Amino acid sequence: MTTPDSAPAVALEPKTKLSGKVLKTTLAGALVDIGQSLPGVIHISQLSENPVNKVEDVVQEGQDVEVWVKRVRKDRVELTMVEPLAYEWKELKPEMVVKGKVVRLETYGAFVDFGAERPGLIHVSELTHGYVKTASEVLKEGEEVEAKVLEVDRRKRQIRLSVKALQAEMIEEVKHEREDNRGKGKRRGKKEEDYSAELEVEASREPEYTAMQIAWQQALEKANGRKVRRKSIKSNSEEHEQLLNGTLEKRLPTGG
Repeated sequence: MTTPDSAPAVALEPKTKLSGKVLKTTLAGALVDIGQSLPGVIHISQLSENPVNKVEDVVQEGQDVEVWVKRVRKDRVELTMVEPLAYEWKELKPEMVVKGKVVRLETYGAFVDFGAERPGLIHVSELTHGYVKTASEVLKEGEEVEAKVLEVDRRKRQIRLSVKALQAEMIEEVKHEREDNRGKGKRRGKKEEDYSAELEVEASREPEYTAMQIAWQQALEKANGRKVRRKSIKSNSEEHEQLLNGTLEKRLPTGG
C-alpha cells in the first residue's frame, strides 16, 4: 500500500502531510529529506506563520520536522511548515456542509472555525427553529457544530453559515418517511377492503334454501345415514317438491 512518505513525488497532492529531516539550511530556506525521489525545499517564508529573519532560528540541520506539500515541481517538492487551510476561498461554495468549533459567542451569533481563513458566522436567526435571544442559549465556546454554507463574500472576507438549514433538511427527510409509511398503510388497507368485498361476493353466490329443500335434505340424511352437503342439493325447487310429495304419498294411508 502506498503511503504519503513512500508515494512517488509526482503523485503527491497539495496539503499532503509528510515527515522529514532537515539536511541543510541556507539563507533562503532549508533542504529537507522527505523520502521522495525529489528533494524537499522549505522557503524561509514558509517556516512559520510569523516573519523569520534567520532560518536557524526555526530549524537546525538533522532536525525532524512535519511539513505539508505546497506544489510539486520537476526538480523539487515545495514544502511549508505552516499548516494549510482546510478550505481556500476558491474552494468555499454555498450549500457546502462544514464542521468546526465555536470560537466566539456574541449576542447576534456564533463564530465557528472550520479551517478557512476566517471563521464563519452563524447568525442568531440561523441557529435553530424558533426564537432565540442570544447565541449562548444554544451554543457554548469550544462546542463542535455542523453547518451549511449560506454565502461566501470573498471581498469582505465574510462567510455566513446556518445550522437551521441542516435541521430543515432533517425535518423534510422525516416528513417524507412518514408520508411513505402512511401511503403503504393505505395501500394495505385497500387490499383488506378488496379482500372483504371478494368474500361478500363469494357468500352471495351460495344458494338460498327454502323450508321444503331443508326438509328434503334432512330426509335424505336419515335414509342414507350420512350428512349431505347443501351444495349437492339441486337448485330446482320444483323437482325437490315433486320427490317429497311422492315420498309422503307412499307413507300416508289411502282412503281405499
